[in-house]
Amino acid sequence: MTLYDFDANLLDGTAVSLADHRGRVALVVNVASRCGYTPQYKGLETLYRRHKDHGFVVLGFPCNQFGAQEPGTSDEIASFCSRTYDVTFPIFAKVDVNGAHEHALYTWLKKERPGALGTKSIKWNFTKFLIGRDGQVLKRYGSATTPDDLDADVAAALHSPA
Repeated sequence: MTLYDFDANLLDGTAVSLADHRGRVALVVNVASRCGYTPQYKGLETLYRRHKDHGFVVLGFPCNQFGAQEPGTSDEIASFCSRTYDVTFPIFAKVDVNGAHEHALYTWLKKERPGALGTKSIKWNFTKFLIGRDGQVLKRYGSATTPDDLDADVAAALHSPA
């Protein structure tokens, strides 16, 4: 399996295939608008703008499973992201990243790159997965890892063969 085997709905409800990002380096992030890590939206957008013309994309997946920190509707999430952080990378409809109703993408991501001590669950908002041009998971990063901390890894992935 690869990233390209999954589908997801954008905030506006449009179903998209993640195969639309084939050949790109992707950063998959579970995001939230009322979290201590929410200011990372600014860094994610900066990272996206810096590398998007070289084949990089950030894929944001709002999640309300951690302290109910993403309670908004799709319209409210879209408005918040646009108004507060001028987000231009794709934001998807709210998903679960753990549990019985978790999105299949997250089941796969966690299997491919477990967390610390082999744990599979996502521990908090803004957990990040770096995906290579071949659609395979390269690395997993915890919430405290900032987008600035990822710049060298993104650049390296962009310069690796597909």
